Amino acid sequence: MPVTRPERDAMRRAFALARRGPRGINPQVGAVILSPAGEIIAEGWHRGAGTPHAEVDALSQLSADQVRGTTVVVTLEPCNHTGRTGPCALALIEAGVARVVFSAEDPGVHSGGGAARLRAAGVDVAAGVLAEEGVALIDDWLVSVRLGRPFITVKWAQSLDGRAAASDGTSQWITGPAARADVHERRADADAILVGTGTVLADDPALTARRPDGTLYEHQPVPVVLGTRAVPEDAAIRRHPHSPLFHDTLDGAIAELRERGIQRLFVEGGPTVASAVIQAGLADEVLAYIAPVLIGGDRLALTDIGVATLADAPRLRIASVEKLGDDLLVIARPTTGRSDASAPPAARAPYDEGRSTTDTKGS
Repeated sequence: MPVTRPERDAMRRAFALARRGPRGINPQVGAVILSPAGEIIAEGWHRGAGTPHAEVDALSQLSADQVRGTTVVVTLEPCNHTGRTGPCALALIEAGVARVVFSAEDPGVHSGGGAARLRAAGVDVAAGVLAEEGVALIDDWLVSVRLGRPFITVKWAQSLDGRAAASDGTSQWITGPAARADVHERRADADAILVGTGTVLADDPALTARRPDGTLYEHQPVPVVLGTRAVPEDAAIRRHPHSPLFHDTLDGAIAELRERGIQRLFVEGGPTVASAVIQAGLADEVLAYIAPVLIGGDRLALTDIGVATLADAPRLRIASVEKLGDDLLVIARPTTGRSDASAPPAARAPYDEGRSTTDTKGS
């Protein structure tokens, strides 16, 4: 059965509902239930680990008679796994829904396969509706599930000519207040923030996520320090709401974050750390804050990333360009999608299973 216009409209509504849910170890998911006449009769979204999934949240608002024969429109393929909650695919089958329309496929080893289970039970299923938008909504979660590690964002601030600091090392402030406020909002969206010991020793950053008035956001990223040098006991990072993690190697840091269920890692550690992450092929997203200032010199935003010839240079696609005051934010991602269907799924817990100096001085 072809996808109808009311179903597409309902999917867009489901995307909006999904964004109400928290970002974290679980994906943001929204669901809308349509009557046989194509009218919205219930809505739901996932509110976090241990709470009902979006489909079940919507089903709970209707009686058994009201649900039977309806169409459920959901942003992510209904799960097929029993964790803290039961499988949504089974809940939909038992409720007697006639049709399920979903956007992004669930790549989880344990949680995927809901569509096949629904079809086997005689439920009509339409997959991949507005798939590009559905994948974009939970791209970080999809990457994390497929690669078995956090989604990694690398951020830096630079002058128009690509410098991260002046020749004397000063970098406060290359960008303006609007750009710095944006960085703190993105920190608050991350689960962990990574810097090198060089940044900690030179700038003594707090690495908290703060509003423009200085108050802390409710969600704070776990600070991670990479390097072998000792960090003073009175360093500001040791007063962070979360105890900092210390690692000598990037691989060790990523491994612990994976074990802790960290979903999104924000790398803000200066040219050395940023270059190491990029050279290792771990950057899923690059945020380049560009200020209209010329500095010159050799303090580049990136150091050696292993590019000996232009043919070896990693190519990115521009996802967006935003104007923040006088500055620009360019967001770029690898040209090969990390969340596409060709990528091998990683064997990790399914959804619901629980949980230097580049404008960073004093931050």
